[in-house]
Amino acid sequence: MSLAMTPIPDRADVVIIGSGHNGLVSAILLARAGLDVIVLEAASVLGGATRTEHPFAKVPGLGQSTGSYLLGLMPPELLRTLDLTIPVLRRDPHYFLPTPGPAGSPYLLFGRDPADTRAQLEKFFSARDAAADEALAVEIGALRADLAPAWLEEPASVEEIADRHIRPQLQSTFLDLVRGSVASYLGRFGFSSELLVSMYAVTDGLSGLNAGPDDPGTGHNFLVHNMCRLPGADGTWMIAQGGMGTVSRTFADAARAAGARLFTDARVSAVTVDGGAASGVVLADGRQIAARVVVGSCDPYQLMGLVPDGALPPALTERMTAVRRTGTTLKVNLALRDLPDFSCLPAGSPSPFGATIHLLPHSGSPMASLREMWADVQAGRLPSEPTIEWYVHTTVDPSLQDPEGHHSSALFVQSVPFQPAGSSWDAEIDGYVRKLLEICDRYAPGTSDLVVDAMPLTPPGIEEHFGITGGHIHHVDNTVAFDKRMPYSTGLDGLYAGSAGAHPAGSVIGAAGHNVARRILKDLAV
Repeated sequence: MSLAMTPIPDRADVVIIGSGHNGLVSAILLARAGLDVIVLEAASVLGGATRTEHPFAKVPGLGQSTGSYLLGLMPPELLRTLDLTIPVLRRDPHYFLPTPGPAGSPYLLFGRDPADTRAQLEKFFSARDAAADEALAVEIGALRADLAPAWLEEPASVEEIADRHIRPQLQSTFLDLVRGSVASYLGRFGFSSELLVSMYAVTDGLSGLNAGPDDPGTGHNFLVHNMCRLPGADGTWMIAQGGMGTVSRTFADAARAAGARLFTDARVSAVTVDGGAASGVVLADGRQIAARVVVGSCDPYQLMGLVPDGALPPALTERMTAVRRTGTTLKVNLALRDLPDFSCLPAGSPSPFGATIHLLPHSGSPMASLREMWADVQAGRLPSEPTIEWYVHTTVDPSLQDPEGHHSSALFVQSVPFQPAGSSWDAEIDGYVRKLLEICDRYAPGTSDLVVDAMPLTPPGIEEHFGITGGHIHHVDNTVAFDKRMPYSTGLDGLYAGSAGAHPAGSVIGAAGHNVARRILKDLAV
C-alpha cells in the first residue's frame, strides 16, 4: 500500500505540524530515538518553502527552487549528526556586481581567488575598498567560527552567548553587531565606495527583513547570512543539486527510514489541550490524533493560532505579538529561452550566472537610495528603484533544465510593501514585473525578450503558496535574535516549537529542528 493510501493513525508519540526542513530534521531524530512519529503537511508536497517545483505552464519540464534558492547556513555538525549528505555545487564566482554600460565599465565578479578579488577592487574601486573588504572578511570569519556552536544549543541572551562563545577581543563588536544596524557595522571598515557598502547591506543585512539599513537588529541578520560553513563553501552559499527540494527529499527519506510516517494534504485545524497539557491535534476534516507531544514546525503564529485561547503563557503571546511582522520580499521566478548577456563584461570573462547578481541603484548615493526604498515600503509605495538579487542556477546545475534547454531564473527583490497602498498586488504585479525586467535590461539588454514564463510571488502570494503567516520568509524577523525568538518549549506542557521562527534564525538551517528534538528527548527522558 502506498503512503498516500495509508490511513492516518489516531495515536502517536509525536505529531509534527508541517514538513519544512526543520520538521523533517526533528522527525529523523525523534524516530531514531524509538518514538512513533507522524508528520502532517497541509500542502500536497513536502518541504515547506524548501522545494523544487515545475511552476511554468509554458515550460512544464523546467525545474525551479521557488522558495529558498541556496543552501548556506546549515551547520556541517548537523549533517554529521544525521549521517546524511546533501549534494551541493560550489558557485565560482559567487558574487557579480555589474554596472550599466559597455565592456570595460566597472564590475566585480568575486570567486575563490582572493588575489583576483583584490585586483578587481583596486582596479574598479580603490585600494582602500580592497583593504576594507579583507578586514571585513577576517572579522566576520572569526565571529562565524566563534558563534557556530551556539546554533546547536538552547538559546541564551546575547550577553550570555558573548561570554560563553565569543573571543574576548570581539565580544563588544559582537554585541554591537547583533543589537545594531548593518549600516553602522559596515561603516566601521572605511569603505570608500557606497556601492560596495550597499551590496553587502542588501544581500546580508536586509535579506528577508521588514527593516531598513539603519534599523537595530539588521546587524544580526548580516551575521546570520555570513554563517556559511559547509565543507568547501569558504563562507559562501552553495547550490543544492537538483534544487532545494533535494534537501527536503533527503531528510524525508531518512525520516521514513527511521520509521516516521509523513502525510501530505493533512491540514491541522487545532491543537487539543487536556488537563493543562497538549494532547494531540484535530485535522481540518475532523479526525483527531492523540499524542504525547505536539511539535509546531509551522511558523510560530500558525502554531499559536491552533491552541485554545489562554492556553499559552500570556508573556509568550505578548512577546511574540510584539515582534510580529509581515514579509516585504517579492520573488519572481522566471523561465528563460536563453541566457542574458551583460554589457559590462569583456569577452572571455568567467560565466556570471551561478553567482548572486546584484542589481543596485547606481545614481547619486546608493545608501541614500536604500533609505528611500525603505521609506517607500513603509508608506505602501512600490519602490521605483528596488534592489534585486538575480539568480540563474541552471548553468551550474543543468539537471533543472528541460529537454529544450530553457533556463530557470529568479529575481529576489528587497523591499516591497505587503500590500500597495490604495491598490492591490493583483492590480500592480504585472506592471511591476515589467519594471523589474526593464531594470535587468539596463545591465543585460534584451533580457525581457528572453522571458517565456513568469511565476511572481508577492508577500501575500508567499503566504498563500507556502503557508507562512504574513508571507515572512524568516517566520520571525531576523532582527529578533537568540532567546527573543519563539522558544522550543512553549510553556504549555507537551507543546513545542521548532521552525525558522525559533533560535537560531530564519533560513534553511535545520538547527531549530535538531534543538527542539533534543529538548523533547530530554523532557521525556528518552
